[in-house]
Amino acid sequence: MRRLLALRREGKLTTVQVRSAADVLGVRERAVWRWLAAAERDEAAARAPGERSAYPGRFTVTDEVRALLGLWKGNVAAVHRELTARAARGEGESPPSIPTLHRAIRRDLTPGERAGLAGGERAARRHDVFLARPRGWRNQVWETDHMQAPVLVDVDGKPCRPWITWFTDCATNAITGVAVTPVHPSRESVLAALRSAVLREDPYGPFGGVPEKVRVDRGKDFLSRTVTAAFDLLDVTVEDLPAYTPHLKGTVEGLNRAVESMFLASLPGYARQPRPGKRSSRPKDEVLLSFEDFTTQLLAWTLWWNTEHRPAPLRGKTPLQAWQDDPTPLRDVPAADLWTFTLEDAGTRTLTTRGIRFRKRDYVGPWMTGQAGIQVRIRFMPHHDHRIEVYHAATGRYLGPADLADQATDERISAVRRARSARARRLKKDLETSQRERYAAVNQPEAPQRLGALTGAQAEAELAQSADAGLSQLALPDVIPPAAPPADWRTPASLAALTTPARSAPCPYGHDGASAPDGRDGRAAPPTTDEDGDAS
Repeated sequence: MRRLLALRREGKLTTVQVRSAADVLGVRERAVWRWLAAAERDEAAARAPGERSAYPGRFTVTDEVRALLGLWKGNVAAVHRELTARAARGEGESPPSIPTLHRAIRRDLTPGERAGLAGGERAARRHDVFLARPRGWRNQVWETDHMQAPVLVDVDGKPCRPWITWFTDCATNAITGVAVTPVHPSRESVLAALRSAVLREDPYGPFGGVPEKVRVDRGKDFLSRTVTAAFDLLDVTVEDLPAYTPHLKGTVEGLNRAVESMFLASLPGYARQPRPGKRSSRPKDEVLLSFEDFTTQLLAWTLWWNTEHRPAPLRGKTPLQAWQDDPTPLRDVPAADLWTFTLEDAGTRTLTTRGIRFRKRDYVGPWMTGQAGIQVRIRFMPHHDHRIEVYHAATGRYLGPADLADQATDERISAVRRARSARARRLKKDLETSQRERYAAVNQPEAPQRLGALTGAQAEAELAQSADAGLSQLALPDVIPPAAPPADWRTPASLAALTTPARSAPCPYGHDGASAPDGRDGRAAPPTTDEDGDAS
């Protein structure tokens, strides 16, 4: 604007220049001429063309307006109605018109503040400016994350959305390790992805080695005891990022977005595919990929990403080229040691003639012959309870694997799972039936009225079948309170208050310690009287 103003003062400003400036600024040509005229009258107008100059009494956004914007989620019309209602009650001045209120909000609040008042902190972060970290060197920093793929795959005849766990190198954008699970991931998924990331032998490729630092996002799986112990043994620093800060691990977050738009969107069963009709339902004849096929295609895409794709930050290089051009030495770990590091420790056990007892089950192996009586240490992969790895407790030497004894067949396991599912569905249906209550609709303020009538017989029958009957209903009607103890006993006051003072129980033992004789029916014989009338 200042350049146009100087040309106008020199008499060299042409209409073509004004039109070009209007096209660049996205306004009409007459607006630029009006801004030039205002700038000639006041030099300050050239710094903010189009902005109205401040004047006494101009409406500005106050703390009250900001609070109402947050309350009404950025609805300016609702804020105007609230201010008008308050002014009618004498709680403030009358607000300006809605256009004036709109202009004041756009002028006094930044786009990030307006988005934050309307949609919260996450919406406000979209207008922030983030600094880019330096590229660094390979294996300096890795980032890891879970991602639920928006694709339905066939898992044992049931459609499920698998989860992907991967590690990526921040310097080369290479995917160093990946693991796929049909259901929710766990620490086992992290350990499996970590093994594939560290190993550099086939089929994992040239990427790998031990990194210096790994960034995680406060996930409980990444911070579990087993995973933390594995990172400690590998001498890897774990950087636990604050919650709700995805911009602090932008490499893996960018990978999550890229895999969906570049690969997952083309697969059958993509859950976010736009579909015709009012309801977005899947076609009935849609054939889903099996879990094995999905994993195969995902690994193929990972290989394409590492060897053929050229991300913009690498300036024309593929991740493989950037990795090979980096002379930084790598730290490798033998596969056997890495397998040991990424197992969970279950403590020591004694090897008996029945094998090793772990979690109330026996595990046996062919190498156990002649080894009964030694102390061993158990390590296992989380959730893989069909096999354990056994080490000597004193020397740490690996002895061999041990498999679950008397393991059920796949058919038996499937039958048990079907029975458990049927029982869970039946229980859920029973609970929903018992908790389903209906209330009468109202059109005026009144207490809620529960619907559903029962006869007296129906109520008694349902209460009779209830398993949660009170203990008072199970008490016998002829229960007699405990009788008072003999007078020569020292009885606490709290116990004496709970007894019946009218009757006194006969002393079961005599003063000399002998037992009182019993009657014919097994009860204590009643006291007898002598000739003088005294009880004996």
